Amino acid sequence: MSLIIKIENVKKFYNQSRALNGVTLSMHEGEEYLIRGASGSGKSTLLYLLGGLDKPTEGNVVVNQKNLNELNDEQLAVYRNRYVGFVFQFHFLLSSMDCYNNLLLPARLAGLSKNEMAEVVQRVLSLAKSLEVTHCLEKYPYELSGGEQQRINIIRALSLKPKLLLCDEPTGNLDSENSQKVILLLRTLAKEFHATLVVVTHDPQIAQSFHNQFLMKDGMLVTA
Repeated sequence: MSLIIKIENVKKFYNQSRALNGVTLSMHEGEEYLIRGASGSGKSTLLYLLGGLDKPTEGNVVVNQKNLNELNDEQLAVYRNRYVGFVFQFHFLLSSMDCYNNLLLPARLAGLSKNEMAEVVQRVLSLAKSLEVTHCLEKYPYELSGGEQQRINIIRALSLKPKLLLCDEPTGNLDSENSQKVILLLRTLAKEFHATLVVVTHDPQIAQSFHNQFLMKDGMLVTA
């Protein structure tokens, strides 16, 4: 597998707070990775840098041979829309839209052609059937259970076939049974879409199932 992510001595400071203190790591295309650590260890900050949601104070974040530090706001927006899929602990679905329109929002923002849009619609409907949430498409997010909301969230994240799937505490609001189902789902779909999967969690039960792990403490990589 080719190298897809290279993080070089990355530091991130917020005023007097040091969220990251010199992190260096590499990840390979199509692999599964788990970043674990206590709250405040810097794991979510690292994920946001990978997703282009923030920029480091020092160091380089290189994804698919592109240094994210060198991209302007417009280029980062395109990167987030077309290359990255995000699954957060909180689903961030728009309450003013039904689930079907929430799922198509990334494609509409991308300005796809008519044929490309038709492909996205087919993909979304196929995933909704596979994930057993077809009955949710005409409902609004607040009408769904936590597990249903997260499955809709996952479909939206995969709607444009991202090469990088970033998940920040994706099971934080779910019980243990649904947590295992969601993690299995993420891993299965990431393989199907040939995406690199990066999961951030503090849940030791989930961590047990990942071979590639990074442990963070006080903004630093402790073991790999």
